Amino acid sequence: MGWLADETGLEKCAANYAPLTPLSHLKRAAEVFSGHEALVYHNHRLTYAEYAERVTRLAAALAAMGVRPGDVVATLLPNVPAHAEAHFAVPACGAVLNTINIRLDVDTVAYIFGHGGAKVVLCDTQFLPLAEAAKERMEGAGPEIVECSDHAAGFPATGRYPDYEEVVRRGDPGFAWIMPEDEWESIALNYTSGTTGRPKGVVYHHRGAYLNTMGQPISWRMTLYPRYLTIVPLFHCNGWCHTWMIPALGGTVVCCRDISAEAIYNAIAYDGVTHLAGAPIVLNMIVNADEQIRRPFDHTVEVFTAGAPPAPATLHAIGKLGFHVTQVYGLTETYGPATESTWNHAWDRLADEDKTAKKARQGVPMPFMDGQYVAEPESMAPVPRDGQVQGEIMMRGNGVMKGYYKNPEATVQSFRGGWFHSGDLAVQHRDSHVQIADRAKDIIISGGENVSSVEVEGVLMHHPAVLLCAVVAREDEKWGEVPCAFVELKPGASATEQELIAFCRERLAGFKTPKAVLFDELPKTSTGKIQKFELRRRLKETAAA
Repeated sequence: MGWLADETGLEKCAANYAPLTPLSHLKRAAEVFSGHEALVYHNHRLTYAEYAERVTRLAAALAAMGVRPGDVVATLLPNVPAHAEAHFAVPACGAVLNTINIRLDVDTVAYIFGHGGAKVVLCDTQFLPLAEAAKERMEGAGPEIVECSDHAAGFPATGRYPDYEEVVRRGDPGFAWIMPEDEWESIALNYTSGTTGRPKGVVYHHRGAYLNTMGQPISWRMTLYPRYLTIVPLFHCNGWCHTWMIPALGGTVVCCRDISAEAIYNAIAYDGVTHLAGAPIVLNMIVNADEQIRRPFDHTVEVFTAGAPPAPATLHAIGKLGFHVTQVYGLTETYGPATESTWNHAWDRLADEDKTAKKARQGVPMPFMDGQYVAEPESMAPVPRDGQVQGEIMMRGNGVMKGYYKNPEATVQSFRGGWFHSGDLAVQHRDSHVQIADRAKDIIISGGENVSSVEVEGVLMHHPAVLLCAVVAREDEKWGEVPCAFVELKPGASATEQELIAFCRERLAGFKTPKAVLFDELPKTSTGKIQKFELRRRLKETAAA
């Protein structure tokens, strides 16, 4: 179907076909934009020619360390130049990049090291204790550590491990990049936040990453030479693929290690940042910044926001400050953003309140996605497009992962019926825009990070005074949502709120730790199942009061 009657001599060959890969963006940029500024971090500035050479040297150095095609190279890095360089250098030596969340606990990092089988980890000096403790918990030797110091941030090298700059310097600048022979080859391994137990390894392929980098500029209204501020952590869906994307446009990546309103305003005013992305907490940070921190600028800053539905009031306030916000939506399994709240100019005549309500929707599929709809999860029958009936968001297309690493059962379940099941509940409007109504599986999204209520409950249940507990999301002005624990104590036992929070803090990452503990009898069904919807109702009533 779709073939000519005689296709003799029309086969694919080196002249008319190349596997799609974002590596090609930097290869091209090194030629086309060789003298243009590519990477900025404080006083550290690289042209594209310099950027490409450092990537080549790092790829060569990793190969010399024994990294072979198909091996995994991990990172424990904030948004610093080494992390951007790793995004190209690791696949350029044929390996698979595994960026690890620097906010995770030791046990989870040890699990990811082992499950992914990392050969090497590029580790920021600040997070060496985390990497070392994780390796100690592993049965084998674990990955070899390369230390990435950061004098600008006050983290000089310890000298205990090979230094990143020395490793790059030793690399062969003539190393030939190992380009994929098949665009289905894996480029990255990203672990979910473990919302149903252990985190799952999400595998990206070169084709999906490439098409994502070609589609997002359309949604973001990008032209040549954007200046992009890295607020989205590069360990989150590879920074939503933005680091791979910017060289295609000859743009500049401005690295931001520590996210603050002052750093954002300075980057816009002094480094000419035109684009940034982040969770709604970042928008709140910008809106609520003190006057002495704000800096004047004379251009519109285009913003992508995702991670939780932003409050319409926040969207309205930030629009007055010179920022144009587009809400996007996606998951680790979709390379980050997969839908966009596409603006319809017919809405220009609406009142401000109605405009921001439209912007608060999660929207329609981005250009590289094949489709999206909201359906009943089991029958997969579409729900009415009335903005009222809830169903599960389902997607398919080139922007969907290959599957879960070493977990074929979860992959099959996630792809049942030929669609990716997001697990997020939403309504669909008449104009096809989706709008998230609730989170399935009791996921709490705090500052853009996923928190598993089951994981937090598991920790609380280890406390000797706790009989039963349930963790739900509580609305928070700064973080969007934070974990709130309801606890029933054992008869005769005692514990304070502060004691239980401290108990969790010793065992969980800070963003997973409950911010409040309420002692009460938990509502249950006749079979003993805790009714979390009732707990959420109590929180809302308390907030209203």
